[in-house]
Amino acid sequence: MTFTEAQRETLRALADTFIPSLDSPAEHAAYWQRRGSEGVNLDQIGEVLNEQPAAARAEFMKLLGLLDTPTLGLTWFGPLRPFDRLQPTQREKLLQSWAQSNVPQLRKGFQALRKLFTFLYYGGSTAEAGNPVWESIGYAGPLPADAVVDVPKPIRTLRPTQDVTYHCDVLVIGSGAGGGVVAGELAAAGHDVLVLEKGPYCHGCDFTQREVDMLGKLYDGKGTLSTQDGSIGILAGSCLGGGTTVNWAGAFRTPDYVLEEWAREHQVPHFTSAAFQQSLDAVSRALSVNTDYPRHNGQNQALWDGSRKLGQEVKLIPRNEKGLTDSENHFQALGYSSLGDAYGIKQGTLNTYLLQAFEHGARLLADTRVERVTVATGQATGAEAVHTTAAGQLIRVTVRAQRVVVAGGAIQTPALLLRSGLKHPHLGRHLNLHPTVVVSALYEQAMRPWFGPSMSVVNDSFTRLNGTNYGVKLETPPAHTGLMGMVLPWLSGVQHKQLMQQAAHLGSFIVLTRDRDGGRVSIDRHGQALIDYALSEHDRASMLTGVRAAAEIHAAAGAHTIFLPHGTLPTLHAQHGQIQNPTVLDQLPHLSWKPNQYGLYSAHQMSSCRMGGNAGTHPTSPTGETYEVRNLFVADASAFPACSGANPMLTIMALAHHTAQHLKTSGVAGPASSVGGTTTQVVAY
Repeated sequence: MTFTEAQRETLRALADTFIPSLDSPAEHAAYWQRRGSEGVNLDQIGEVLNEQPAAARAEFMKLLGLLDTPTLGLTWFGPLRPFDRLQPTQREKLLQSWAQSNVPQLRKGFQALRKLFTFLYYGGSTAEAGNPVWESIGYAGPLPADAVVDVPKPIRTLRPTQDVTYHCDVLVIGSGAGGGVVAGELAAAGHDVLVLEKGPYCHGCDFTQREVDMLGKLYDGKGTLSTQDGSIGILAGSCLGGGTTVNWAGAFRTPDYVLEEWAREHQVPHFTSAAFQQSLDAVSRALSVNTDYPRHNGQNQALWDGSRKLGQEVKLIPRNEKGLTDSENHFQALGYSSLGDAYGIKQGTLNTYLLQAFEHGARLLADTRVERVTVATGQATGAEAVHTTAAGQLIRVTVRAQRVVVAGGAIQTPALLLRSGLKHPHLGRHLNLHPTVVVSALYEQAMRPWFGPSMSVVNDSFTRLNGTNYGVKLETPPAHTGLMGMVLPWLSGVQHKQLMQQAAHLGSFIVLTRDRDGGRVSIDRHGQALIDYALSEHDRASMLTGVRAAAEIHAAAGAHTIFLPHGTLPTLHAQHGQIQNPTVLDQLPHLSWKPNQYGLYSAHQMSSCRMGGNAGTHPTSPTGETYEVRNLFVADASAFPACSGANPMLTIMALAHHTAQHLKTSGVAGPASSVGGTTTQVVAY
């Protein structure tokens, strides 16, 4: 999407309001004087918009139109002038007014603009010059390339140059924790496997560690996927290896109480079987899961120390890494895991199951969006897709397959099935997100949260609140300047710049909520995924319990200033491990928690095509096959019967491994009627 010069002028004025040029002392003068328009690439905003659903693009352009008219003044009872003709102080007051507005659309507009400009400004860089503000922040940027894996790509992907038809035994759509395992297992068992992946194939030096570029290349929606109301930012991998290429390397086993709940409440007894434990063991071995690396970064050490001082149990997080040494290079490299591993340390499906699949003859085609699964007489027959070449040419791809396995993640899998004409009443529903808030704190000592393992310590003291299976986990996030700039609340240009300049002393915990009450994935008239989700009162209560706990742990660990996750930035002060103004914490539940009044995020999406023994309430059967269409299987987190309550990579892989064993031993099924007794007909968009 391109902007007119008038629109670009409005965007530049917005950038200069969120990140203003300010007078400052001589030290770090360049940091304070640099304005947003000097660091935000407006073309990247256009690229982000191209990835959004049509309605979201239209809404953004309507917002720009409002900002360019005198009627803008009616939204904040200010002068009747366009945004770029207001005085700088008036522009800031307008944005502050929108942030606290009772009008949902204004809050949504503020948050969308805030996130875009702060992320692009603090996270953007070039290979030649880096980012001029990083030195003042203390952020080193991409590491020297000494240890980068600089060898030919071990997987040779297909590269069609004209419209093509492929034939295979099993078509696997998606290559992450689910699709990668299915492909590796079936190819090794002698099946002819074809893998289609929407995102690119990156390896070694392709992972540049430049934040804006890598989120744009490796994540769905260029890292800007969100709910329709804009209140929840969603991170989902979209590259060869999927989420296992960009996740934080936490390899959690599914809690036993969750497996028991799934088996009991959703009629899927295999979750408590020895066979499923064997699948967990198998994928753990394949990924080299271990707790052998004992070194923590500052914020993980704070979570460990603060929790123990309060008498709470903390545990090491098993991680799927190997070949680590005590070198400073490896310690620093672990901090870039969410931007892709340039060093060959993390053992995602890219380095394990997908490589195994390729070595056993599987074909892989990246940069390929599947438009629909084809269905005839009630059974899957393949798919229709579009491949984008390196030169940008669009190639039509037709696949004829005996069986189809969909593993595109809990957002894109239901969207694809809906595009393909499936009509199960629960398809796309029950979406769980592990809704997550960030609790950050300032420490006297440098934390440098961008180095070291993104997550190595977990506090599970609050996972089963009030006698239920629902609660929160306390962990730590990856912390690079773009995401930090986006997550930290903005009250004014000077406040945000002051906070960002202290980024090297910030430590952050995340409160990861096991949500009981889910949302929904649907599609627009173009077949693009739409996400609706509202945090329920029950789940918000769990989240706020975790926020209190995280704040108290920060204080116990030695933080002196703690920022609570609300747009008004309630702030705690601590001395000698004690919070000095606890009434601020006590009042937290009484604040307004409407959408876009606080920052909410999701890195885990689940349960939108849930598996179960009841065909009326579950789209997917216990074998992974859909009830509507024979020979069509789901093998990703969308098949979880409910929220996993733990970082889901290992659970997804174990479920995919279990499904693959069934596929190895079962034959191709014949035609069957769908839910409701009528044969499913494919719907083309």
